[in-house]
Amino acid sequence: MGTFALSSLSQQMAFFPFEGIELISPRPLLLIAGSEADTLYYSQDAVEKAKEPKELHVIDGASHIDLYWNPEYVPQVADRLTEFFTKSL
Repeated sequence: MGTFALSSLSQQMAFFPFEGIELISPRPLLLIAGSEADTLYYSQDAVEKAKEPKELHVIDGASHIDLYWNPEYVPQVADRLTEFFTKSL
């Protein structure tokens, strides 16, 4: 507990979680991103590569960080997660 899976910065920088994403299918995949997130293109690319069931839910006006703490967006994230995984699992 409280340790990193990768022990060096170079290993962390080399790790790309979307490499091989098609291998996790057919497990349900939900990605949630803000429309203003600098990282939105990662989610778009991942959903394109993944197999069904998959979904990209974009929250209008939110940045990447907003989705973690902003009271305007956090309930939307929680509601979408609950709905998707209740249906999919």
